[in-house]
Amino acid sequence: MDGEHSALKKMRLEDAEDSAISQVPATASSMHQQLFWSQWQLLDSILPTGGFAHSYGLEAAMQSRIVNNQEDLRLFLIQVVDNIGSLLLPFVFCASRSPDAAAWVKLDQLLDATLTNEVGRKASTSQGSALLRVAASVFTEIQPLQDLRRTFLGSTSVSFHHAPIFGLICGLVGFDSETTQRAYMFVAMRDVISAATRLNLIGPLAASVLQHQVAPDAEKMLQKWRDRDVSEASQTAPLLDALQGCHAYMFSRLFCS
Repeated sequence: MDGEHSALKKMRLEDAEDSAISQVPATASSMHQQLFWSQWQLLDSILPTGGFAHSYGLEAAMQSRIVNNQEDLRLFLIQVVDNIGSLLLPFVFCASRSPDAAAWVKLDQLLDATLTNEVGRKASTSQGSALLRVAASVFTEIQPLQDLRRTFLGSTSVSFHHAPIFGLICGLVGFDSETTQRAYMFVAMRDVISAATRLNLIGPLAASVLQHQVAPDAEKMLQKWRDRDVSEASQTAPLLDALQGCHAYMFSRLFCS
């Protein structure tokens, strides 16, 4: 009886050890899988950050007769993505690489001093503050996000520009820097194409085709501008900046910028 009891006890201990070992990779796998869901949610158009209220200057370009057809839209979209890569991607990269409040405040203040276009500045701050509120409400398990919302929302010391706060949130959620930068360019491209659809410049099916066609160009621009310090941020398409600045003077407009 004692021998049987000892053998049974040994079997139970071995089963417990096997169970503990099998749970370790399962936990790591579960965390990795959860990261995918977080990535997709941040890029989902249903996330209420206000991005679809802005056209990145497309509405002004149409009223100025600079963009008149689908080919003009394709060229405009490529210039927008290129300009975002050169000017804003460094802020996204630096914020995601060092996702802490002190570094983010400095990046936010630097970008506020860099942007000369008042319409673009307001669009950036409105989207950034909305993104922080949404992210803090969704990812309640990330304490730094809760601390940021509690400390800075309503404060005049920061402006909540979209590029730094996007990089910060992606870094806190667990994205690598390359994924974060690609995601930022994807969101911008998606929003411009969505604006073109609502301005009746292009249909929904043609918009999807255009997004697929421009994707290789966007990837080339990502590789061209990725992993740069904010000291290298620059404007490559000043005409776009001027067009967006004219948005506030249009008599009739659908978008905020």
